[in-house]
Amino acid sequence: QVQLVESGGGAVQAGGSLRLSCAASLKFYTFHRMGWYRQGPGQERDLVATATTGEEPNYADSVKGRFTISRDSAKNTVDLQMSSLKPEDTAVYFCNAKATRWSDDSWGQGTQVTVSG
Repeated sequence: QVQLVESGGGAVQAGGSLRLSCAASLKFYTFHRMGWYRQGPGQERDLVATATTGEEPNYADSVKGRFTISRDSAKNTVDLQMSSLKPEDTAVYFCNAKATRWSDDSWGQGTQVTVSG
């Protein structure tokens, strides 16, 4: 079982920035995909951004141009730089990883992001 440990998040005013980080416990292995999802109050968990080996990053339309995903395959870490934050970005953000294309998803415990104003 892969453990994903998230850090970052918190509360910020609209227009501000935050950075989320995630580290996987599995080392010396290149994941097929790592990324971030979010779940707002009373909503389903939705994709924010993913970084798949050999492919361009994928972003939800709502965050394009504002969020940037960066992945270090050697360290098995994935970060999400969030800028120009909006109140509608308020959600619990979850780190996600798939060891192979056919693996089950692994999830972090989630980190709260709250945007006010």
